[in-house]
Amino acid sequence: MPESRKRKKHGRVVEEDTSISSWTDGIPLSPPWWAPTFVTFLLLGLVWLVVYYMSGGLYPIPRVGNWNLAVGLGLMMVGFIMTLRWR
Repeated sequence: MPESRKRKKHGRVVEEDTSISSWTDGIPLSPPWWAPTFVTFLLLGLVWLVVYYMSGGLYPIPRVGNWNLAVGLGLMMVGFIMTLRWR
């Protein structure tokens, strides 16, 4: 198949752009402890909720009652928000 002609701009041939830059070039990478930390928050929140449901509300903290759900979901939300900042 024949190659199409290059467009001219003001009598000059436009040069091809051979360098492709990624949109992530200027974004710094996350520190190495970032991923294990957010995975730990996600799993800790999940374990917190499972323990709460399996124990019938007696554990992990008996006196706070249904606020154990808020604690478990809060831990999971911290982990989820950390995943959004992971590079």
